[in-house]
Amino acid sequence: MSKLHTAPVGEVVFPGQSVCKLPDSGQLRVGPGLEAHNNALCTTKSGILRKTKVGKLWVEGRQKRYIPAVEESVIGVITEKYGENFAVDIGGPFTASLPVLAFEGATRRNRPNLQVGDIVYARVTSADRDLDPVLACVDAQGKASGFGQLKEGYLITSNTHYARRLLSRPPCPVLASLEKHLKQFEVAVGMNGKIWIDSPSTARTVIACNAIQRAEFMSSAQTELLVSKLVDVAKS
Repeated sequence: MSKLHTAPVGEVVFPGQSVCKLPDSGQLRVGPGLEAHNNALCTTKSGILRKTKVGKLWVEGRQKRYIPAVEESVIGVITEKYGENFAVDIGGPFTASLPVLAFEGATRRNRPNLQVGDIVYARVTSADRDLDPVLACVDAQGKASGFGQLKEGYLITSNTHYARRLLSRPPCPVLASLEKHLKQFEVAVGMNGKIWIDSPSTARTVIACNAIQRAEFMSSAQTELLVSKLVDVAKS
């Protein structure tokens, strides 16, 4: 990949800004917020230019409107069923399409019985800017791998930047603190800013929801104190 010459990784970029020249040969790994224009890679939104360990470039923003990208995991709500597809709201500019056969083991005789309002955890398989995005509840090998309907639980919405932090490794401080104090709870985070939380009791679910929503701008110490207080209040 050619050397970045306009906007170094870690700095703020703006829409239409050139971040690097396109290489003459080889591959350039690109994520959300970037697209090729003439002989350069340009930004399509404001944010911070990031680079993964494998060299993939992307723009990290704080917008709530999600721009779908292939292979990203998202959480959506079924809004309609038409023909061979479900319509899914993923918080993007267009409603996503989820084929009824895009589930592990699904056949024309054995279809998932999803209803309007149901929540699904899915993978983006197509994200053309001029067409509705397409989802699948299986991985690249056709296995469920955690994708599918999310039953029970509670759904909250944040921004895409915070969602990426929650998915980071090592675990985000708020998730580490919740695991320490609550022990039993489940969380699924979509790159579209949707966060699904479930636990054996309503009280634990409420604690987890409050902690995740309030801890975005807190330090690790502040987050630990917040979770401890929420648990203590619930016990009193």
